[in-house]
Amino acid sequence: MIERELIILKPDTICRGLIGEIISRIERKGLKIIAMKMLKLTIEQAKKLYEAHKSKAFYDELVNYMSSAPVIAIIVEGDDAISVVRNLIGLTDGKKASPGSIRGDFSVSNSKNLVHASDSKEAFEKEACIFFSNEEIIEYKLPYEDFLN
Repeated sequence: MIERELIILKPDTICRGLIGEIISRIERKGLKIIAMKMLKLTIEQAKKLYEAHKSKAFYDELVNYMSSAPVIAIIVEGDDAISVVRNLIGLTDGKKASPGSIRGDFSVSNSKNLVHASDSKEAFEKEACIFFSNEEIIEYKLPYEDFLN
């Protein structure tokens, strides 16, 4: 089933110069980028994004971190995109993520773990509108799309 997924390249991705590497992995996997922008999150946007973690001890640190430097917000589309992206990025804790995953190859942190991705269709619906209007999502067909599914 074709799904959409929100991916956010976190401040550590930008500050470590890993933007191209991570976007390349997303594209090579066969996911289609249908929206993308660089921005600096406001505290309010970061709080809204991580609202589900509001009662947790790390919440304030996470909000401050996510608003400390630029991020890149991306919407991808593809067959089972949510589970594909979750596998591509690996476990939250980079020390435990499998080699070959983004976090497994580039992160040794539980908090500075390079990438945020929505964990469900409901989360995508809630989070994507923080970053994109419907007009910013571009519908198009890749020449090789028929060879992916």
